[in-house]
Amino acid sequence: MSLIVSAIGQGLLWGVLGIGLFLTFRILNFADMTVEGTFPMGAAIAATSIAHGFSPIVATLFAFGGGAIAGLITGLLYTKAKIPVLLSGILVMTAAYSVNLRIMGAANVSLLGKGNLLNAKIFDGLPNYFNSVALGLIVITIVTVLIAYFLQTDLGQGFIATGDNENMAQSLGINTDTMKCLGVSVSNGVIALGGALVAQNNGYSDVNMGIGIIVVALASIIIGEVAFGNLTMNQRLVAVTLGSILYRFVLLIVLQLGFNANDLNLISSIILALCMSLPAIRSKFNIIQILKRGLERHE
Repeated sequence: MSLIVSAIGQGLLWGVLGIGLFLTFRILNFADMTVEGTFPMGAAIAATSIAHGFSPIVATLFAFGGGAIAGLITGLLYTKAKIPVLLSGILVMTAAYSVNLRIMGAANVSLLGKGNLLNAKIFDGLPNYFNSVALGLIVITIVTVLIAYFLQTDLGQGFIATGDNENMAQSLGINTDTMKCLGVSVSNGVIALGGALVAQNNGYSDVNMGIGIIVVALASIIIGEVAFGNLTMNQRLVAVTLGSILYRFVLLIVLQLGFNANDLNLISSIILALCMSLPAIRSKFNIIQILKRGLERHE
């Protein structure tokens, strides 16, 4: 039972990362690699701030701000410096590694014996691992509601239009460069927020926390889309979180089957590749079925 509760809690906390990437990957149609730098940056800022006596809430907000600034830099490199989108993200991601080391002053920072959001007084009395579920539900609800509300505003509609059809958006008087910078900034702020939560749940931050993290975020998005099909925008936001939980259960099953924990990145990549291949497999299967029916009728 504890493993199941832990998986749900982990899925909710990591779901914040998935929602952050969803903004750029799905809505803005922006292949952002900054995520592998801003996720550990959020963890580094939160852990270092808590270690220096800041409130966990303030430390988590600092993490969001740090990620948002890094995302804004990526957006400016792409829109103003005209550096290709992938290279812009890679440049900021690479620079973030050194920045994170500067922030922490070492390769990692421990939160052992320090207060954090998961051991707040409001969670006193909860059974083991239920604090992560409670915190995850609170944070993911706030993030989802705020983003859903933002997407319903005129500014949010301009953001969506920029991702759908940039030329059309420009013809409507929307400053698409501003929309891109805003979207990448908010996205990486949310991603850094996810890093801060994961660091507090793990009890430490590490400079290498971002390696392969984009695969984890994409898995949450793709699994949610494959599992729940065609949805409205608000429903897709919820589906990302549910996809994150399902992904955690898949990893739990894999580990219970005896696989090495060192193989998780490989397994994650395989899972993601299979999920992304499903539409093509279904399409081919449907074509085969149609051909078979045609042959049967011909006979």
